[in-house]
Amino acid sequence: MGFADKLRGQLIDIIEFLDDSRDTIVWRFPRQGNEIKNQAQLIVREGQVAVFVNEGQIADVFTPGHYTLETKNLPILSTLKGWKYGFNSPFKAEVYFVATRQFTDFKWGTQHPITLRDPEFGMVRLRAFGTYSLQVSDPSALLRQLVGTDSNFRTDEIGEFFRQNVIGHLAPAIASSGIPMLDLAANQQSLSATLAPALSAELAEFGVTIPKFVIENVSLPPEVEAALDKRTQMGVLGDLDQFTKFQTATAIGDAAKNPGGPGEGMGLGMGMAMGTQMAQAIAQANQAPAAPAAPAGPPPLPITDELWYYSTGNAQAGPVTPEALAQLVGTGQVSRDTLVWKQGLSAWTAAGQVPHLAGLFTAPPPLPPTAATPGA
Repeated sequence: MGFADKLRGQLIDIIEFLDDSRDTIVWRFPRQGNEIKNQAQLIVREGQVAVFVNEGQIADVFTPGHYTLETKNLPILSTLKGWKYGFNSPFKAEVYFVATRQFTDFKWGTQHPITLRDPEFGMVRLRAFGTYSLQVSDPSALLRQLVGTDSNFRTDEIGEFFRQNVIGHLAPAIASSGIPMLDLAANQQSLSATLAPALSAELAEFGVTIPKFVIENVSLPPEVEAALDKRTQMGVLGDLDQFTKFQTATAIGDAAKNPGGPGEGMGLGMGMAMGTQMAQAIAQANQAPAAPAAPAGPPPLPITDELWYYSTGNAQAGPVTPEALAQLVGTGQVSRDTLVWKQGLSAWTAAGQVPHLAGLFTAPPPLPPTAATPGA
């Protein structure tokens, strides 16, 4: 090999980057000490820009196209090198290819629930997840702020950083929107459209933009979802009395499927109580004479969800309303020592020890003194 051939092997004739990784944002052309010769060919494809860096300083930026490198299309580098009248010798420079297409494989999600104030439910905790796309808008800023001297800058190097920025803007965006929790699903697209430009403005200093932001799902903690499901069931049933009978019948059926289980006594008690109520209703219907239709009265009192159960020997009875329980106290069927329970109590408790019921057992006032008999 002659000297000319050896020198030609040290010179770079074509500078280009064919990306088949689909996740490379910035790639540095591997010069490895070789020099770029005069009249070298630079090929920049669609979705790329080429940035020339000389001794750590960003010089010329080339958009898609085919270039023959010479003084007229390297104005900044020519100034840095001092080529006043053109150049005929090889030169050294780092060439970074920056992808300007959209990267659509970024995902985000709330690692911890976001606490918000809902106009209907008060304080609620939400989780959310989705995707977003990233696009380089300022290659020079990206190289200065994030890439540095990295020869192969990929999406996984910045995924966590941008995810934290997304989460940091999600809670304020949802809170300021004023959208109730139950309406978030219907407004996910409008929220996404609001967050995309806000995130782009926040990340502009890094030379990137968020052209597309998608909220795929907004969810609640499991215990809150269970409470909403129960509320939905009650809303479908409408009548709380019918709902109670439905729950009782369900409990009896479950106890029948598990004979001898811990729920057998409870199911038997519920069945006895339900049978007693039905027998009383039938007896009243048979004994009471038909009465003329009464004039329309005031609407019924609102139904309360405070339902009580009470023990009758080895079984339980109920549920009954607080008013019905007070009548049972008045007739002596429920005493201070009778065990009672309702939703919210941790265990069966003597009625006289329940603060809400203690007033039902106050001693009656003494009888007035008897008037003196004449002549006594």
